[in-house]
Order: sequence, then C-alpha cells, then structure tokens
Amino acid sequence: MYTSTFTFAKRQYDDEFHALDAAIAEAAKAIPGYLGEEAWENPSTGLISNVYYWDSMEALEALMKHPVHQQAKARQAEWLAGYHIVIAQVVGSYGDGGIPHPLRSLPAIRPTF
Repeated sequence: MYTSTFTFAKRQYDDEFHALDAAIAEAAKAIPGYLGEEAWENPSTGLISNVYYWDSMEALEALMKHPVHQQAKARQAEWLAGYHIVIAQVVGSYGDGGIPHPLRSLPAIRPTF
C-alpha cells in the first residue's frame, strides 16, 4: 500500500477551484486501488494536508496522470501559496477500531520492529 500526502498553504479559493477539487476527488474514488482519504488542518500554521491511500503505485500513478489532476497541477499557483507532496509505502496499519480510518476494514499489518 502507498500514501500520497499533499500539504499546502491556501490562497483565495473560487468556484473553479471547488469544481476542480470535487472533480479530482471523484476521479480518485473511481480508480481501482483507491482505498480512502483523510484531511488535516494545522490551526497554528494554517497548513492543510490531504492523505490518499492506495493499494498500489499504479493506482496512485493513475490519479497523477489523470487529466483533471494535470489541469489542477497547472493552475495550483492561482489557489495555493505553496505545497509539498510525500509519497510513502505503508509498512504498518492497525488500531483498536475506536475511530474511523480509511484502512480500518483491511487486515492489520503490524511491523515487526
């Protein structure tokens, strides 16, 4: 499994941003291998992070190559004051089931370190 974490500082959003953001979310969910997502905001910095979960690198790459994602990437400076992306391989995922999580329904993966 893989994650793609998109952390950004926002500028002013407009209707075009919201439409494109919704189209990206719809495209991601339609890709076989999409497992879910989470979003976080840090109130002290104002930064926002969106974490997408994927069952393969091919699924993640399908979103990266999707035309709506390419369109948003080309226009990001209109709406964002900066961004950073982290692609990571998941080496573990488990919990007590007390909170919702995109990977909660999958078998636990407990690292052996």
